[in-house]
Amino acid sequence: MADQSPGARFELPVRVYIEDTDAGGIVFHAKYLHYMERARTEWVRSCGVSLRAGLADNISYVVQRLTLHYAVPAKLDDELLVTAEPVGFGRVWMDFRQRVLRAGDRTLLCDGHVRVACIALDSGRPRRLPDSMQALLADNARPENTNNRASQE
Repeated sequence: MADQSPGARFELPVRVYIEDTDAGGIVFHAKYLHYMERARTEWVRSCGVSLRAGLADNISYVVQRLTLHYAVPAKLDDELLVTAEPVGFGRVWMDFRQRVLRAGDRTLLCDGHVRVACIALDSGRPRRLPDSMQALLADNARPENTNNRASQE
């Protein structure tokens, strides 16, 4: 994996398998969401946060909003790097900028912005982010210069 020091953009290596592709060997568009989910989860895990412990405390996280731009298709056997970079957070949400790159030449294949909400597992209602997650985000979130679109809502 690339530099995983605190504050660094997290990169998860992924290989494209036949199960990820259509009949022409092109990655099916929804698979990028799987790759991004794994990268966010591994970023949290690499920072020492246990998602299983959160479940035991009635905490879960759900995608509330996402925007994707598909630039270039990934293909069968490509080696990819999937990034997860926190760019903002509020009481009950956190925003990530995510990219899928071809590992060899770092060509941008897909660019995404994902808002993840914290909910109570038993009710599905919004819930305040745990203090440990807020501290992690405060230490690592790097706001984007995109007119603060997420924080205007």
